[in-house]
Amino acid sequence: MLSRCKPRTLFKSAHAYRAFSSLLRSPITKDYAELVRRAPASIVVDDSKDLEKYNSDWTGQYKGNSRIVCRPQSTEEVASILEYCSREKIGIVPQAGNTGVVGGSIPINDEVILSVERLNEIHSFDDINGIIQCGAGCVLQTLQAKVANWNHLVPIDLGSKGTCMIGGNVATNAGGQYYYRFGSIHANIIGLEVVLPNGTILDLMSTNRKDNTGYDLKHLFVGAEGTLGVITKVALNCPRLPSARNVAFLACNSFESVCQTLSLAKEKLGEVLAAFEFMDKQVLDQVASEKTIPLTDGKKNHNFCILVETLGSDREHDMEKLESFLEQATDAGHVVDGILAQDTRQVSIWEIRESCNPIIKSKGYNYKYDISLPLSEYYSIVEEMRERLLPFKGDIVVANWGHVIDGNLHLNVITPGKFEVDIQIKNSIEPFIFEYVVAKGGSISAEHGLGQCKNNYLGKYAKSKAAVAVMRSLKDSFDPNGILNPQKFLPSSNSKN
Repeated sequence: MLSRCKPRTLFKSAHAYRAFSSLLRSPITKDYAELVRRAPASIVVDDSKDLEKYNSDWTGQYKGNSRIVCRPQSTEEVASILEYCSREKIGIVPQAGNTGVVGGSIPINDEVILSVERLNEIHSFDDINGIIQCGAGCVLQTLQAKVANWNHLVPIDLGSKGTCMIGGNVATNAGGQYYYRFGSIHANIIGLEVVLPNGTILDLMSTNRKDNTGYDLKHLFVGAEGTLGVITKVALNCPRLPSARNVAFLACNSFESVCQTLSLAKEKLGEVLAAFEFMDKQVLDQVASEKTIPLTDGKKNHNFCILVETLGSDREHDMEKLESFLEQATDAGHVVDGILAQDTRQVSIWEIRESCNPIIKSKGYNYKYDISLPLSEYYSIVEEMRERLLPFKGDIVVANWGHVIDGNLHLNVITPGKFEVDIQIKNSIEPFIFEYVVAKGGSISAEHGLGQCKNNYLGKYAKSKAAVAVMRSLKDSFDPNGILNPQKFLPSSNSKN
């Protein structure tokens, strides 16, 4: 059970703490007492493992030193906490499911963590318009199951769905495997409730799909990573649940064949094409240690496997289109093997794809890169990286998968059996990978965001200096004291970018 300790034993005097910003100070005993008063039964402070899960992210690569975690149960409590911390110039780190990989939800120092996990109520569902209104702390998989009972679906699906929360998904503008079919969170967000750094509650929860009055403020908070305000409620578009779902798992000999198969899928599957995912042999070899890969080339994994999913309203019609597509892809030599999955087999095939991240995490230290590139350059960065890392031969695996249909590549460099960062390896990867991606017309962050990992590249490898200046002015306007997620998202004050 999470516990509350006596505050007199927990904090040093104010001057004993190093300030991590020219404006902000470390929380002390009186702050703990005041936060307890403002949000009763929501404060976690302990010397035990209670704080570990809040101070460390999913990757284990980012560690914070927070001694106070606020877990408010209402928007009003969030507002009260923010008003106090803004006035007292105490840093706040908003946190949802803590499944990010760029350290965006982890304190850099000893900021107060504000977890939205208790804001987990589903407030309403409009089954005619297909709009759900819920708290930011609702777990994505819970939402998916609930909405499915109403014959609709949540237009976001992520491998971390059992832990991630909708507020965090919105704050990071999470992508996922259905981005091509249903669009981004920007395309599906209907309304938000947000608490500003000064404690003002901004009600943008109108569920009108068409409202052309004034600035569309809700979109400022989508993808802002908690730097402009704390999202407390979400209104989200939920399309009808398709009655027909088909999944194919296919093998290709080359990435060129993957691209040709994708082109054919767009042409032949058209409106029912929902997902098109790829995995290369190197990641399949890692996954095969724990999962059965349904297609192999003898005793070896194929060079590339792709997962194709269709969602439609007529099973026979969709199956006819899928079979025609597969026949043409096979006849053209693009696909060398494949299976069609029915019912529960579909789940097991998706598990192959969704297990890539957790399985490679268990193998060694991961240097993770979420990038986007034109398809003509998509896999060339992998080949360049393998060539570049040849001096470390035998100690490195470059394993890759991604949402190839929207140009999103998850490039992973793994050091099997070694779980600590190797600065030589990292320096061989960065900033080369960012320079390469930008030179080829891509993005250094396709869907994972910036956090404390890539924020200092903003203005150098991502966005113009003029764009970054506008972003800074927005931040200063919303958060003049700089309390929300300090030293993240935007370049730090000592950065040259």
